[in-house]
Amino acid sequence: MKTRLLPFAASLLAVALAGCYSPPAEPEASTDTATTTPAVRSPSALAELPPAPVAAAKPYEVKAPHGAARNDEYYWLRDDKRENPEMLAYLNAENAYTDAVLQPLEALEETLYNELVGRVKQDDSSVPYFEDGYWYYTRFETGKEYPIHARRKGSLDAEEQVLFEVNELAAGKSFYQLGNYEVSPDDRLVAYAEDTNGRRQYTVRIKDLATGELLPDVITGVSANLMWGNDGRTLYFVENDPTTLLTKRVKAHVLGGDVAKAKLVYEETDDTFYMGIGRTRSDDYLCISVSSTVSSEMRCTEADAPGEFKVFAPRQRDFEYNADHYGGRWVVHTNWDATNFRVMTLADGQPWGDRGQWQELVPHSADVLISGVTLFKGFMAIGERSGGLQRVRIRHDDGKEEFVQAEESAYAMGVSVNAEPETDWLRYTYTSLTTPASTYEVNVRTGERKLLKEQPVLGGFDKANYVTERLWATARDGTKVPVSVLYRKGFEKNGQAALYQYSYGSYGNSSDPGFNANVISLVDRGAVYAVAHIRGGQEMGRQWYEDGKLLNKINTFTDFIDVTDFLVKEGYAAPDRVAAMGGSAGGLLMGAVANMAPEKYQVLVAHVPFVDVVTTMLDESIPLTTNEFDEWGNPKDPVFYDYMLSYSPYDQVAAKDYPAMLVTTGLWDSQVQYFEPAKWVARLRAKKTDGNPLLFRTNMEAGHGGKSGRFQRYRERAEEYAFVLDQLGLVQP
Repeated sequence: MKTRLLPFAASLLAVALAGCYSPPAEPEASTDTATTTPAVRSPSALAELPPAPVAAAKPYEVKAPHGAARNDEYYWLRDDKRENPEMLAYLNAENAYTDAVLQPLEALEETLYNELVGRVKQDDSSVPYFEDGYWYYTRFETGKEYPIHARRKGSLDAEEQVLFEVNELAAGKSFYQLGNYEVSPDDRLVAYAEDTNGRRQYTVRIKDLATGELLPDVITGVSANLMWGNDGRTLYFVENDPTTLLTKRVKAHVLGGDVAKAKLVYEETDDTFYMGIGRTRSDDYLCISVSSTVSSEMRCTEADAPGEFKVFAPRQRDFEYNADHYGGRWVVHTNWDATNFRVMTLADGQPWGDRGQWQELVPHSADVLISGVTLFKGFMAIGERSGGLQRVRIRHDDGKEEFVQAEESAYAMGVSVNAEPETDWLRYTYTSLTTPASTYEVNVRTGERKLLKEQPVLGGFDKANYVTERLWATARDGTKVPVSVLYRKGFEKNGQAALYQYSYGSYGNSSDPGFNANVISLVDRGAVYAVAHIRGGQEMGRQWYEDGKLLNKINTFTDFIDVTDFLVKEGYAAPDRVAAMGGSAGGLLMGAVANMAPEKYQVLVAHVPFVDVVTTMLDESIPLTTNEFDEWGNPKDPVFYDYMLSYSPYDQVAAKDYPAMLVTTGLWDSQVQYFEPAKWVARLRAKKTDGNPLLFRTNMEAGHGGKSGRFQRYRERAEEYAFVLDQLGLVQP
């Protein structure tokens, strides 16, 4: 498995950002336990709440360089070593309180857990893909938490070679993640990155594929991004800063040598950039890619004779590009004079560094965002967004074009793993709110299409029992905001239903309407599930993102609220039965909504929320801070300071009523530090005037993505859903 260049100009950034939280869409299915929408809501089982923990308030002044200062009475909850006994006692007390409050819902939680797990084909496997003579795939075994990564030589009928039995690697560990693995060009070795606490600081080990033995070479404190040199003995890796966790240096380690003396290949001195490494599609070049939220730069060297990594096109603010090489030319996906990006080419032999030599291949469109390009012999597959939906354009080298077909009004589509470029078959994925994740391949010469796999659905799920719609809500400034909704067939728009609304709305990451088997447990109990495609994502093009960042960030929050108002007004939900959920930057969304319109929501769920915006962005020692000045702004500038302060959830907590809330975090989260939600909850407890439950769950052994085992994640989801159903009055007698 080779590390390829990422297909999007901003992909490097998207992979690393705090914002990479989305609601888990685990293996899908549904038990057919639907009910009609209850006209009368069931009473909450949480009417009697025990005394809540109280965090000590200790005055502490947070100063900005321009003289502004704020009191942060819960700043003491921050401990970068995670050792402070008083802090740990508070987190444990909150966990115990959450356990006590939710105890009456244990039976419901167990029912939900069994539903979620019951939808999983436990012995499932991925669609195999072919690369360098092997079929690679991932499979699960019944009852096991983790996958098995394997391959077969030449044919799917050949003997299986297990590369990693992750259950064995994870044995005895409370958290384990296999980040990435890379087979050497001579097929003798496999290098892999592993994380054992969720902080995304990886350790790299190297295994002999013939014997299964580990080599003595061990590399620590790195990202999961790995790349072999053509000699099969040189391993390139990306070293992280131990404090900020920023990707700082690319190094080359020769097997058998001293890891501490690995050769420095490149060092990035600008802390606003992320860094990654990969091969071009042609395998002719090794490349280093760096990108911020507004610019990017690539350095490459010949794979057969690696030397200095030379700049392909120098960085410039507001200039983004991603270049790939195949078929005797470079193909460049860029926003140069193209807000929604265009595709350009540079023939072999032409000098790098001079954009004037680039030739336009696919022009810019004001209505279509080009999100990425995958190269093949004789054609290319272009990922696009049009009208808020994804599509795949096939462009042949002779200029002929066609689009991959889609049958539904709201869906998600994208190019899948296509490891071999010399083929007439394009593999892509397709899903919708009613269609489980499906992998297709289409013959670009004949148009023949094959369904390779639709994710198995257990428990009697029938997509014909569900309806999805694409709606358009009008925001307060007149902007039309797309909304995707899912409900059970027979649903009546009578204003009595419960609503579970989700969104994200940051970093240009779009909330596409893909199948999520978990929410069927809500929909089958009469709820409507809605995905709001708000500004800050990129659903409607690059400008959609620009209109939801920096000094336009509040549009993200008001769009979400306006979508709620629209759905209630149109009869999709009762005004007092609305739930909302978001994670990471989507947790910021939940925090802002809680302050701006608490009366519109019965219950809010904020997973690993980014809620202390100003303090975090003032502290450049915190991971991700410097990379995100172009997303949120730099509060060292008074203009941005005041604007960010106006929506920062922690700073805007007030003495008023709030909805019921469930907040989660991971003690070892490196993307959004645990102390942000901890401080937020502590301040909410001290100030809020209502009697609604406020629950705070800290996973003491995990990071930003939560627990690592697949069944462990279902436990977390069942707990969330039990709480939400109780607060919405959807608990069955």
